[in-house]
Amino acid sequence: MAVTLQAPRLTPKPSKMSSKAGARYAKSLIDLSTEQSALEEIKNDMVFFEQVVDNNSELEAILKNPIVPLDKKSGILNDIFGSKVHLITQSFLKLVVNKGRSAILFDTAKQFISQYNAIKGIVTAEVSSAIALTDANRTEIIELVKKELGANEVLIKEKVDDKLIGGFVLKVGDKQFDASVSGGLRKLKKEFALG
Repeated sequence: MAVTLQAPRLTPKPSKMSSKAGARYAKSLIDLSTEQSALEEIKNDMVFFEQVVDNNSELEAILKNPIVPLDKKSGILNDIFGSKVHLITQSFLKLVVNKGRSAILFDTAKQFISQYNAIKGIVTAEVSSAIALTDANRTEIIELVKKELGANEVLIKEKVDDKLIGGFVLKVGDKQFDASVSGGLRKLKKEFALG
């Protein structure tokens, strides 16, 4: 199966360009993988790529370093990911590196996952609680988020925060619900301060 990739046309701009470019590249990769009926495989590849780069600061530094030759970057990526990822992912990584845009690969992977989740109706809920959540708590939070946001699936990122006296803080995207005792005390303190 031959795969032909074309990079989106980009006009360089300072600041926030990598995020915009990463989003464009991610969109192109989603479109291609959907067209080739390989969306799930490519999503798994992007999750794998993000995890590897996230856990290896040296690899991230190499990808962002303009002094490292393109063929060396391409060779490193091929050695790490070559046989472990789909042909489309291999071609995509090579294309982006050959275009001199390897610095945006990590952002592109994150953008791909984010766009994939939006397409599939998957949301991530970050829960900070005073103690570890029980299975019943998790189920209740998942059902609440599904109902309120119309999500198909909810991924929970849990964090135990010893600064919370009790309860929890739920954050989904830019929305936050504070059901912690600390949050309630802060509200009361503000109300008393206002008179």
